[in-house]
Amino acid sequence: MNEPQLFDFHGQPTIDSREVAKMIGKKHSNLMRDIHRYINDLGHDSKLNPANFFIKSNYKDQNGRFRDCYLLTKMGCEFVANKMTGKKGTLFTAQYVNLFNDYERQLVTRPQFQIPQNMAEALQLAADQAKQLMAQQPKVDYYDNQMRNPGTMTVTEIAKDYGMTATKLNRLLHEFGVQFKQGKHWVLYHKYDGKGYTQYEAFAYNDNKGVHNNLKWTQRGRKFIYDVLKDHGIRPVLEQMELLPDEVAVN
Repeated sequence: MNEPQLFDFHGQPTIDSREVAKMIGKKHSNLMRDIHRYINDLGHDSKLNPANFFIKSNYKDQNGRFRDCYLLTKMGCEFVANKMTGKKGTLFTAQYVNLFNDYERQLVTRPQFQIPQNMAEALQLAADQAKQLMAQQPKVDYYDNQMRNPGTMTVTEIAKDYGMTATKLNRLLHEFGVQFKQGKHWVLYHKYDGKGYTQYEAFAYNDNKGVHNNLKWTQRGRKFIYDVLKDHGIRPVLEQMELLPDEVAVN
């Protein structure tokens, strides 16, 4: 998280509280304490919904543990800025205004993914396009690139390509040394982590008052799974049909 980035949460841009803490020169724990107080104050007015300002979320730390954070909407940034005075408040206001304005401009120019035509080539094409998109748009909001990439898929969706359940595919990926289970979450082994194979997608609950992070596979990750399974003699259902003799396929 070197430069401030925006998260597209259900169609509205937001910014991670960790980013805000850096921008205003405050410890994240102290900002979290302030946000909790703001939410408590807002909760005393039935006409005000704290989730319009601060959306509860979480992130995975370096030890693989999930920590609490918040996604601040533009209103949330304004709320924090109004509590500040002097040069820091002015600079923070200028930064978040620029971020939200850049986000709106990028929505208009963001390129679309092509539709692949066959299994093997489609996976490679989609992975290449995802890589190219991220290289061409370094300032595209972090959430779209890392959490809501239009090419991301659930393990259930990928498993259907092979005519199996998500449980079976997860078990195979574990047996093949790709991932392991940490609590309720599947996590990639270190040698595969950070290669762009997976992304965490925020899932809202309790009327958008909280967020869970769900693991999804990028198109690069889908191609990786394809290669891993292929090395073990497992192919998608469509390719299995293509490998059948003509007379069997006809019958």
